Amino acid sequence: MRGVLQGIMRQLDKVEKFKYSRSTSDALHAKYNTGTCAPVVGDDEWGHLQVDATSLFLLFLAQMTASGLHIVYTQDEVDVVQNLMFYIEAAYKVADYGMWERGDKTNQGITEINASSIGMAKAALEALDDLNLFGAKGGPGSVVHALADDIQHCQSILTSMLPKASMSKEVDAGVLAIISYPAFAVDDISIVNATKEEIISKLQGRYGCCRFLRDGHKTPKEDPNRLYYESAELKLFENIECEWPLFWTYLILDGIFINSPEQVQEYQEALEGILIKQKDGVRLLPELYSVPPDKVEEEYRSPHSVERVPLGKCPLKWGQSLYILGNLLSDGFLAPGEIDPLNRRFSTIPKPDVVVQVSILAESEEIKELLLKDGVAVETVADIHPIHVQPSRVLSHIYARLGRNPRLGLTGRPYRRIGVLGTSKFYTIRNTIFSFTPQLIDHQQFYLALDNKMIVEMLRTEIAYLASRWRMTGRPTVTFPISQTMLTEDHSSLDPAVLATLRKLQDGYYGGARIQTGKLSEFLTTSCFANLSFLDGKGSGSNSRHDKDYDDDDDEEEEEGDGEGYVHELRNDDEADDLAQYLDHLLAHATPKKPGQQGGGRGRFKAAATKTREMVSLMHKAQQLDVHSVNMYLSSKLFRSPQPSLNLNLLDSPAPESQTRQAASPQSGVPRGPGGGVDYGALVRLLNDTQSLQDQADILYILFKDKGVDWDTQLRGKGCTVRSLLSDLYKKAGELKHWSLIRMISGMLRKKVEELDSACSDLLAHQKHLTVGLPPEPREKTITAPIPPDQLAALIDEASDNNISVAVLTKEIMVYLAMSIRTQPSLFSEMFRLRIGLIIQVMATELAQSLNCSGEEATESLMSLSPSELKNLLHHILSGKEFGVQRSVRELDAGVGPAISIHHLGNVGATKSERAGISKLKSDMKMLERRFSMTEASQVDRRVSLTDAVKSVRSHSVDVEAFESGRHRLPSIDALDVPECSPVAKDTRHGQWLRRRRLDGALNRVPVGFYQKVWRILQKCHGLSIEGFVLPSSTTREMTPREIKFSVHVETVLNRVPQPEYRQLLVEAILVLTMLADVDVPSIGSIIHVEKIVQLANDMFHKDQRDLGAEEQVLERDPSTGVCRLLYDSAPSGRFGSMTYLTKAVAAYVQDFLPGGACAVQ
Repeated sequence: MRGVLQGIMRQLDKVEKFKYSRSTSDALHAKYNTGTCAPVVGDDEWGHLQVDATSLFLLFLAQMTASGLHIVYTQDEVDVVQNLMFYIEAAYKVADYGMWERGDKTNQGITEINASSIGMAKAALEALDDLNLFGAKGGPGSVVHALADDIQHCQSILTSMLPKASMSKEVDAGVLAIISYPAFAVDDISIVNATKEEIISKLQGRYGCCRFLRDGHKTPKEDPNRLYYESAELKLFENIECEWPLFWTYLILDGIFINSPEQVQEYQEALEGILIKQKDGVRLLPELYSVPPDKVEEEYRSPHSVERVPLGKCPLKWGQSLYILGNLLSDGFLAPGEIDPLNRRFSTIPKPDVVVQVSILAESEEIKELLLKDGVAVETVADIHPIHVQPSRVLSHIYARLGRNPRLGLTGRPYRRIGVLGTSKFYTIRNTIFSFTPQLIDHQQFYLALDNKMIVEMLRTEIAYLASRWRMTGRPTVTFPISQTMLTEDHSSLDPAVLATLRKLQDGYYGGARIQTGKLSEFLTTSCFANLSFLDGKGSGSNSRHDKDYDDDDDEEEEEGDGEGYVHELRNDDEADDLAQYLDHLLAHATPKKPGQQGGGRGRFKAAATKTREMVSLMHKAQQLDVHSVNMYLSSKLFRSPQPSLNLNLLDSPAPESQTRQAASPQSGVPRGPGGGVDYGALVRLLNDTQSLQDQADILYILFKDKGVDWDTQLRGKGCTVRSLLSDLYKKAGELKHWSLIRMISGMLRKKVEELDSACSDLLAHQKHLTVGLPPEPREKTITAPIPPDQLAALIDEASDNNISVAVLTKEIMVYLAMSIRTQPSLFSEMFRLRIGLIIQVMATELAQSLNCSGEEATESLMSLSPSELKNLLHHILSGKEFGVQRSVRELDAGVGPAISIHHLGNVGATKSERAGISKLKSDMKMLERRFSMTEASQVDRRVSLTDAVKSVRSHSVDVEAFESGRHRLPSIDALDVPECSPVAKDTRHGQWLRRRRLDGALNRVPVGFYQKVWRILQKCHGLSIEGFVLPSSTTREMTPREIKFSVHVETVLNRVPQPEYRQLLVEAILVLTMLADVDVPSIGSIIHVEKIVQLANDMFHKDQRDLGAEEQVLERDPSTGVCRLLYDSAPSGRFGSMTYLTKAVAAYVQDFLPGGACAVQ
């Protein structure tokens, strides 16, 4: 163990690089010279990146240290082990070469995500977390830490993969090492049993188990002169794969640990028959057993029938050592606890239900009083002293100092966000207790946090996640702050959504979890604690530094004590000692306040802030800490921004909207200069005069497009750039919840979506490829591996044709998909590629049809949905259940589109009363009601200008449409091909099947077992042609039926079809074709053209409908495919069902190859 550690310590530069690059060229070596600890082969001469190998070393380092052995001697070595934990912590998204050092089974050096690597990394991180590497004699400095969220990510991906081992291996016997000894990485016993059953049923032979299906290693058909295989060559290895006795030693150990004497006896007897006995009586375990070259044909014909010969190393030390260990355990010389002192073998024992503790904190005394009126008793930040509350990004910065060792060139943990498992513990830092708020509260990030319903929804998701994934000692504690933004517009009461949530939390059950609400101090005895001792004694801030630099800030800390705000934030590029100074300062100045001294801190603060120098210093300090709301800390009477913001407050405007519109909208539309060009000076003056948010946005968009974001408008003197005006407008739009503007300005300002790269990585780690942009390729870009955040944002912009709306929605939906896959992975079964562009298109189509409006109005409605409504719509689309979308009547804010309510429909889709025509009456009444309420709203609130009762109330004061054919208008989603909807038919089922096919096609949803059936049909023909792209039968020679790689390959060919509903008809046609796989026919033709079968079925359908007297307009064809729209909307079954016609078409197409004509299809 010391030797391996020495070998690794000579490659610390690789450890450091790999933490950031995750590149195969920066990986630690997999082989070392035992005499010198030096590398054996070059960086590119071997598949070095094997996360499971590094993880196995760390796992046994933990087990051996826990058993009392002393392996790590110095603090430098402790830091190395801590950095090795960072090296493996992202295993769930690192594609490596895996246990067999060859990656993809074609042996062409292609890395892939391997279950064996993820499982071993998870086990190592769990085993080392909070372990003292110096053993019983160690102090706080020799303790290493793992992050619970990284462990849980590994767990989630592992359970979603198993029993599959990787993209190219549907089953791998190496996974035995992670479901049993030594890793015990899976805590769901059903997954453990299913994986073990899969390995035994598919890989076990008479001499052991194959490593994986079609493994060519040392088979007689393998060409020893080349390292790689040809794709079609893999079929040659089927049924003659070498069998490894090694895996039986794992199954013996597994039998001992699960207390199954029958399993132990079965495999011990089987091993006895194949061990090679030496003259001295010692039994040796050979590496593998291979089919003799002269018996290959016989083995092909009758698998597991011929006698095999031992090849390779004898003994294989790996297998021999496990064989001896199994014998020592089964004969009683060792107890299981002696080789597993950390008790990992109990991982599958069910855990008790988790109770999530929630402490609600008010940002100020005013909010505390408002909550008290509503019957919710809470504390303020001042009340909880001596506990300190900080935002999660401070915890990220704290962990970034972990394992830092300048002498060895180690920079510690890369700065990454901390998930909810990490923020739900109490932390002891410098003998002070800290609690951290969850990431979802952070307003610095994407605009999701501006939507209170979204915050509440994210809180519900996080609590459900905590309840299902918490595995630590003690209960999780969530600190939930109530800030000014969670109040209603007039600040007189709490937002109804937030209040309803607080009441549900107090009821003791929320998001499917048991809840205990209370004060933070009450939870100290029952919570989970972590002691981050690595910051002790490392403070770099001395008193002399404090006296001068931080003197002015003393009062800002007092302000914090006063409860006005608590969030102190650090930028990613802070210098190494900033955090230490910040903590020194925080702990030095935070003193408890007595209840009677409410105004004391503020009084001293005002006194200190009288001098200009101190004002500047305070402002500078706030910026340095990246505080997201300066007003939270600095009194607005004392502090004014360098240039006043636009006069956006429509509430204060005494002029009626009509006058405002007149003033802002001259006859000429956009002002022109003498040469006919745009008069930007006049445009800026117009910007100053207008009070309509939409007009201001339109004008700023023109300036943004023509002049750039840093152009100085000189609106209030120098330095008033387009960027600063957009920022002001963004804040105002945020207050008014004007979502389409918020999204647009967010896109123009290129606001960073902090969760975007982790969302993308999460989806990829669940073996889901992503596409962004609308089909077809090359506009639609596919993402198959994690890429850096900047490149990801650039790729989305490119795929969106630089349409800001599409780009912003794409990022938002990617974040929502990641949220859903984390909590409900079952929604994504049988989907291997998530096409975000098509999902956006389908959402717009849903709105167009449900609201009976044009495509442009639908895309505007989509942009105007609040984040919570958009996520709700996406969830309903993913769920596959029937749902309805309605306009809901609510008070209309200026420029905000009508609200949308999304509701689940029952199984029948329409109730009896709806079928009886009452729905028509109800909708008419609702329309009248809505018109009445809108008219009323316009009388009460002159801000709202209504032009039409049904259309959105978005106003266009500046005639930008007339300006250069709309080039400068705020872009809508022009790229979306939203079909114009026909008038709503009386039959509520009209359009139901078209809609279902469109949704399934956009989501790539296929019937269960579809890909395995396609694999079988490909063995009976030369290939399937789909719109000119051929899926050749040779793919079955490389890939096995349940391989994810095969499913993705088929999906790629289907995705060449741009129309989702047409794609789904092709899927149905292939499904009918696959029925022929069970017919006893050797072949059903050469290349089958699937689109011809669909056209044949379409012609039969068209003819039947015309014969029955259907009118031409009913039988209208889709111009791009020629398919009747009525066929798209036909149920699969029934006399006129799509499957009925597709079956007839398949019978006609392949009848020449069937025995006894077309009857065989029946």
